[in-house]
Amino acid sequence: MPVSLVRPAPAPFLAPGETVVLFDGVCKLCNGWAKFLIRHDRHHRVRLASVQSPEGQALLAWAGLPVDAFDTMAVIRDQHYWVRSEAFFEVVTLLQGAWPMFRVLRIFPQWFRDWAYDRVALNRYRLSGKHEVCLLPTPDHQRRFLKEFS
Repeated sequence: MPVSLVRPAPAPFLAPGETVVLFDGVCKLCNGWAKFLIRHDRHHRVRLASVQSPEGQALLAWAGLPVDAFDTMAVIRDQHYWVRSEAFFEVVTLLQGAWPMFRVLRIFPQWFRDWAYDRVALNRYRLSGKHEVCLLPTPDHQRRFLKEFS
């Protein structure tokens, strides 16, 4: 059973039932994950926001997560949010095709999954590099982000 954390009020910026993935907008690995989601979420079930954006900062604050030293992915829907390995499982569940099969990795205890997740997250800049600024979405992907860019 997925482990979600619950807040007393619905998340800001989201319509009821809408799901957002918060990611590090300067991390090349994280940007690759965002592009992967755009490519494989053909039914547009997931929206995106970088943690550096005003929307991302407000959502982090809503969830009680750090706004200045963020080192994990978060998924938010309604009054619930997931982080680390549970965030990953929550997202792949929403994708089409074979991707939900990755849920089989839940056979490993959460402490182990989160430990492995943290090893990658804490070394993500060394492993994949870092952009100097957050990349803006391409015009055909703008609607996938919480903020519409002009």
